This record gives sequence, C-alpha cells and structure tokens, in this order.
Amino acid sequence: MPALPVFPLDWFFVAAAFLLGACIGSFLNVVIYRLPLGLSVNEPRRSFCPACKAPIKAWHNVPLFGWLWLRGKCAACHVAISPRYPAVELLTGLLFGLVWLSSWPAQPELAFPRAVLVAILIAATFIDLDHLIIPDELTWGGVVVGLVFAPIFPGLLGETSRASAILASFVGAVSGYGLLWLVVEAGKLMFGRKRVQFEAPQEFSWTKKGADDANLRIGTDEPELWSELFARESDVLELICERVEIGGKTHQEVMLEAHFNRVDVAGDSYPLAVLESFRGVVREAVVPREAMGFGDVKFLAAIGAFLGWKSVLFSVAAGSIVGSVLGLAVLPFRRGAQGLRLPFGPLLALGALLWLFTGPALVDWYVQLLSR
Repeated sequence: MPALPVFPLDWFFVAAAFLLGACIGSFLNVVIYRLPLGLSVNEPRRSFCPACKAPIKAWHNVPLFGWLWLRGKCAACHVAISPRYPAVELLTGLLFGLVWLSSWPAQPELAFPRAVLVAILIAATFIDLDHLIIPDELTWGGVVVGLVFAPIFPGLLGETSRASAILASFVGAVSGYGLLWLVVEAGKLMFGRKRVQFEAPQEFSWTKKGADDANLRIGTDEPELWSELFARESDVLELICERVEIGGKTHQEVMLEAHFNRVDVAGDSYPLAVLESFRGVVREAVVPREAMGFGDVKFLAAIGAFLGWKSVLFSVAAGSIVGSVLGLAVLPFRRGAQGLRLPFGPLLALGALLWLFTGPALVDWYVQLLSR
C-alpha cells in the first residue's frame, strides 16, 4: 500500500492562520459597520442585515461561504449584501497567513501582535474609505496597545530588551504624531482656504438637521453636512452674497461669515442654535479646508507605537508614492465628479503592511541601488 502524502506541518499552521483570519475578518466587518455609526460592537451580539435589520443565522454567517451560499443576498429581505464583507474576510485570512509565514520559525511569538496590528489596519482602512474618518478607538487605542505590547514583544520593534522596546515604541508614537501634525499645520497655512467663484450667482440654503447639525445646499449640488465644513473651531466659511435672508431680515450685497455655531452678517450675530434656516444668493465662497485629517495623525502614531520610528518614515513615503500614482490615475474622473476624494489612511496602512512584511529588505535594496 503506497504511503499517504504528508501534509507539511508548516502549511497546516498557515491554513489555520488563514481560517482564524477569516473569522476575525467577520468580526472586523461588524467593527467597520458599527463603530463609525456609534453602535456597540457587542450588542446585539448577532450580526444583522444592514437593510432590514433581521438577525443573520449562524450557518449563514460562516466566513466566505455564508455570502456565497446566499448568493450575496439577505436570506430575509433578499437585498444585495455588499461583496466587501467576504472581501474583508478573505483579505484578513490572507494577511494572517502571511503574518504566520513571516514569523515562523524564527519568531513565532510575534505572530500575535502582528495579527492585532493587521486587524487594526484593515478596520481603519475600510472605515476611512466609507466615512473619511478613523475612529479614536482604533488610533489612540492602537497607540495604547502598541505601548503595552512593546515590553512583552520587544522583537516587534527589532529590540532585544524590554527597556529599549518601550523607548522605541514611545519614540515611534511621538514621531508618527509629530510628523503628520507638522504636515497638517503646514498644509493649513499654505492651502487652508479655497476660493470658489461661481459662473453665475447661486441660490443657497441652510437648514437645521437634528439638534447638532445642518445641511448647506448651494445651487443644485447635493447638500453638504455643516459639521464637515469645519475641522477646527477657528475655521470660517465666507460667502460673498447678493442677498441674505436671515432672522427675519434681508441684507443686500454683504459678506456672510459662518462659524460652526454662529453666523455674522452686517454687524449682526446669529447663534445657529436658535435658527431653523436661512437662505440667499451667493456669488463667491471662501471655504476652509485641511491638508489632512487629524485621524491620519493619530493613526500614524499607532503605527509608530507598534513598529517604531523607521516604520513611520517608510509608511509616509510609501503611502505618498502610491497616493501620487492613484491621484494621477483618478485625475480624469475628478473633472466630472467633484466629490471624488482619496483618503490617506488606507495608504498609511498599506505602507505599514509593506514595512511589516518586507520593509527593511526594501530599504536595504534601495540603499544598495543608490550606492552602485
């Protein structure tokens, strides 16, 4: 009787890491959907359909296979379920497999902290793509976890002693935050105001939305959420208007200066908390803007806390290069789609992954290339 082929033990662990990653990816889908909406990731415990809110049965929630079995539709309401869900599960499984391959056999103990970092990077990436934010639970939470892991897994930062690992993690977090903070502040000074001149005067309207927000509509464009126009308390939106109707008064040929919580017109100040709406006709607008969100600043601090200051520089460089290429690729589409925006968080995550798996080798190769 011929001997049965032996399945290598190494690949058994890789397969196990893939399956574990797919299961973690299923949980990350919950985090990606619920966290930016302010929903608990624990309650309700069972996943539910985003469309009809019906709980998903356990056998329909098996990673990868559940979505395929249901042919990408909810079993209750038959509304299509985004293919992003199995994509996150597959991506997490593949990256967990790579984590094990990169850790075994030299440093198997590093597979756990590397997998935690991968999970944070995936969750932050897809939340940023959907909402253009990275929640503090992932950024500041990642900084804390990175600092805690440093003395337990010093090899994660390329150190041999706990003391040096703690210092490396702290320096990485501070350098990550400081580097992008400088970029944000410099960008605000140079590009913090965008002047928009309309070909013809446009009607605009401000309408309260709930207790703490409002919609601003100019012309026939989709309304902008008021809170998204003001990243800082000091930001001011200027509208040069032919006419403004506000607080029972009509003003002609005035500048409206809008803050997040009040509007100033012709010497009068109107707290937005007491207004339901105002409207007018605008010829020109000066819009506040940021070079980068502060979520990216905190996100890079988390990467630095896990991997050290060298990973910070590498992630920014790699993310900038990839972002430049993607920016050129989508440039033709931006002319017809003003809302097309490219978040930097996913690019930082890509840079961190490259550093995690092959960064030092890439740097050595590049240095040798320059020295020839």
